[in-house]
Amino acid sequence: MPVDVARHAALAAELLPPGRLLIGTDRPEGEAGTYAHVNPATGREQAGVGLASPDQVAAAVAAARAGFRAWKGMRPDERRAALLRLAELVRANAERIGGVLTLECAVPAGTAAALPRRAADYLEYYAGYADKLEGRVIPIFPESAFDYTLAEPYGVIGIISTWNGGISSVARKAGAALAAGNAVVVKPMELAPFSSLIFGDLALEAGLPAGTVNIVPGDAAAGSALVHHPGVDKISFTGGHHTARAILTEAAQTIKPVVLELGGKSGNIVFPDADLAAAGRFAGSVCMGMAGQGCIFPTRLIVHESVHDEVVATAVATARALPLGDPLDPATAVGPVVSAAAQQRILGMIERALAAGPRPAGELLLGGGRPDASADPSLADGFFVAPTILDKVDPTAEIAQEEVFGPVLGVLTFSDEEEAVALANATPYGLAGYVHTRDLARAHRVAAALDAGYVALNGFAALPASAPFGGFGRSGYGKEGGFAGLAEFLRTKNVNLPLKPAAGHLARQPVAARLPARWAAGRQRTVGRCCLGGWCGSVRVDELSRPTSSK
Repeated sequence: MPVDVARHAALAAELLPPGRLLIGTDRPEGEAGTYAHVNPATGREQAGVGLASPDQVAAAVAAARAGFRAWKGMRPDERRAALLRLAELVRANAERIGGVLTLECAVPAGTAAALPRRAADYLEYYAGYADKLEGRVIPIFPESAFDYTLAEPYGVIGIISTWNGGISSVARKAGAALAAGNAVVVKPMELAPFSSLIFGDLALEAGLPAGTVNIVPGDAAAGSALVHHPGVDKISFTGGHHTARAILTEAAQTIKPVVLELGGKSGNIVFPDADLAAAGRFAGSVCMGMAGQGCIFPTRLIVHESVHDEVVATAVATARALPLGDPLDPATAVGPVVSAAAQQRILGMIERALAAGPRPAGELLLGGGRPDASADPSLADGFFVAPTILDKVDPTAEIAQEEVFGPVLGVLTFSDEEEAVALANATPYGLAGYVHTRDLARAHRVAAALDAGYVALNGFAALPASAPFGGFGRSGYGKEGGFAGLAEFLRTKNVNLPLKPAAGHLARQPVAARLPARWAAGRQRTVGRCCLGGWCGSVRVDELSRPTSSK
């Protein structure tokens, strides 16, 4: 699929919004400089992106604090209606947004057309919760009291989104946060800020109060400023574990909670009783979608030794047949990776796997480098990596342990169910797991044994809005999607109203009557018995004589 350079340039001029920030209703230039955004398919600069300075991040947080007050002050049905309008606008602009996703991070056109609609699904799903957030009445004993809980928003949520999810990732996070009554400051990566900027514009058009949604593209300094700001009440981050560690360190300074949706190294187990043809096609195609740039993709094929040859042959044939080329072409299945740096990192991991140690960490069956530009010169300047399959992979090697985030599949074999589960769990990640079998009991048994937050049986579910998603271990913690994703942006307040005193409640007694004998020489003060059966009031240790004996 030859890359049409002229078409890319024309669409960029037509579709990409100005690379300005959105702070309240203001759209200032970035004060931290301009990032030269390069089209991954052509390798050519196509737009400038203004980068937010720390001062501009602070201004966005201030706008969000004001927006939060206005948003929280609206009736729940008004918030619901505003989010539904936003969803409708996203759907109405789906064609433009899909084109922007292809231009900014090379999402193939077929996938890019679906992502705005998935974003609208998230917004509609969470809009339905905006007027249904309830507390509980709590039975209390031994006292008689009216005790209840309130589900309240945090206030301002800092959203740091990665480039590969685009508007669907932002909508999944922001939709839940907004439905819970929060305002948001979104910091998209400079690699792919344009669909997020469109989201901010549409939020204003939908009638969300100014400052409820703010968009501040920026680099690491902007992200640090957002995490560190005391006016931000919680952080939701999608990205790599190295950045996550830095965020946790910053968040600890203000005791700020964090949701982390990180990477994966998901195992795809194929048992001998599976539909082997379907399992082979699945293995050779799913991990190559979006050029392998999906954290949830099944990048390790763990296949039973008795069916290895059949499944791997189908996977190789499937991957070899995938159309590679211009992501604007609806027929393209594999486009370029997002940047030259990503391309070099992926090629380096493949090279090290084929040259590692006393023997290679894997046997190359397909790909292994850039596609042949002599066959299609239009691919020469883009950031393409050919679909790659490595067999007989050492399970301890880098290629089997670390996330590649590229179109690379590693194949491992097992002899029994116990070994299959052990191999699947033998990485620091725990985002997803896949199981192919016709044995229903085995499917559920293995699903229970996998250390993964998401398990797919005989297929792949593309993160439906109503289902929770999130991993374990190095894949992070917290959930996105479903009610669990909404609950991440709510905090519980307890309210207690005593109805009548319990026996002995607040009974006035001298301190000495309740103290050990060795403290009896202390100064007596009167305190009240609290609802926990202990003693509260204003007793201070320094007002009592220290004991002279430990007996």
